[in-house]
Order: sequence, then C-alpha cells, then structure tokens
Amino acid sequence: MHPTASPVAAANATARAPAIFPVVSGIVAHCYSAHPVPGTEHTGRPPHPARVVEVDSPPPQILEHTTGANGELILRRTGPHHEIISNGVFLMDTRNGESERLLVTAALDLLNRPAHLAIGGLGVGFSLAAALRSPHTTAVTVIEKEPAVIGWHRTHLRHHSENALDDPRVHIHQADLLDWLHTTTSTYDALCLDIDNGPHWTVTTANAALYDDTGLRALRDRLTPGGILAIWSAGAAPAFTDRLRTHFTQVTTRSIPVPRGEPDLVYLATTAPPPPPV
Repeated sequence: MHPTASPVAAANATARAPAIFPVVSGIVAHCYSAHPVPGTEHTGRPPHPARVVEVDSPPPQILEHTTGANGELILRRTGPHHEIISNGVFLMDTRNGESERLLVTAALDLLNRPAHLAIGGLGVGFSLAAALRSPHTTAVTVIEKEPAVIGWHRTHLRHHSENALDDPRVHIHQADLLDWLHTTTSTYDALCLDIDNGPHWTVTTANAALYDDTGLRALRDRLTPGGILAIWSAGAAPAFTDRLRTHFTQVTTRSIPVPRGEPDLVYLATTAPPPPPV
C-alpha cells in the first residue's frame, strides 16, 4: 500500500492478499515519511524494501482500532504475527527483530558494565526484551509516545516483549521523546533510539531536531562518561556519521542485512570516558 493511502484503505486491505506495504521492521516508527534532515537528504529510494504478504497468508484480523497521539492506530494479527498501522501506513511487525535487538545488545556489549538504559520507542518490544535478557542491565527507562502501544504490551503484544512491563527494572514514561529529553535531568549509561526510519528520514518534522547539533548535544548530556548513544536507521546517512564525530569520542556502525535493498544500520557513539583515578 502506498504510504499516502487512507485509513479506510488500510482497513480494507485486511481482506486482500497479496498486499504490499513499505517495510521497516521494528520499533515505534519505521515507515515512509517525507522529512529528510538538511545535510542528510535521502537518495530518493524508500528507506526499506517492500514487504510482500504471501498469497496463502491468512487475512489480517484487526484487534484494536484507536486514535493515538499522531492519529489513527490499528493493531492487527496475521497468523502468529502482529502488525501496527498508523494513518494507513505500515509501521512495524513482529516477523523479525534482529536489528532492533542489536540496537540494545551492541550498546551493552560496548559498555561491558552494569547499565541503566533509556530506550526511545517501545514498538513491538524487541529492544526492551533484549535489554532485560542482558546480565549488564540494572534498569530500563522506556519513553513511548502512544498510550495504546503501552497498553498492547499488557495484552496482545505481551509475549513479544516477554512480559517486560512486569519486570521491576522497567520504568515506562508516556511522553514524546523530544519533550522528555528537554525536561529530564537523569543520566543513563546508554540511550537507544528507534523512533524514526533514521536520522535522514524522520517520521515527523519535529523529530529532525534530535539529529542536528543541538539535539546531539542534548542527547550527549544525558549520558554518563563513557556512555553510548545507539540509533537505529534504515540505511546509511554519511553526513550524520560526520556530525556524530563532532560530538562523540568514538563512532562506529553495525549493519544488518535485509532480504532486499540496503542493510539496516545501528549507529553507536561513545562519550568521553571518565578521568582515570588519581
């Protein structure tokens, strides 16, 4: 389905197969949008190859249909898998979460110490579940804008996030990530962000402020010495890599192959380490 398709068309698509949606595997906002950040403009290719629903797949079943912070939200099930649709646009599903898990595990591996994480975007819960499986994780703060998504992790999506909301180490903040970033005074060992298609392809115009110099300074200030900023992206944004290097001591990337098209990418940026003991 084209990303500008109407919500009615999205609902009607449940009766048809095959159906094509722009794919972006994973967490709260992998979808088409039209908000490239200046200096990191997209090449014009969609941020992720299209996902084709198999002809013999069962027709999707709508489980919940609600109004969220950014408009219509639909949670639906196709066989054992769940999908989230926003304003007629396919956001994410539970078919494969390799890159969403790597977003967290790569940061924790780099830290290699007890860690309090903040995760931007709850999505289908792959990143949160991966964080809680790590022996390094002492606490996880999750910032999620959509109250319906939080609620679904107590019901339909509960097994995908492995009952994570029941874990006493988990603290959920229902808030816009930008608002939270400019009001919190807490610091974290890692910030793991997955709310856009990447720094070059944001879901809302406002989110572009996360990836400019001011936004990166604000993110860096919320990290402990030697802390890690991890950002999910549907493809590379070379200008953004250069910008990260002006604010962080070390910048690396991890790529995750996808069935077709450019690999998913995880940016890992490290703050300056603590001074050596005297």
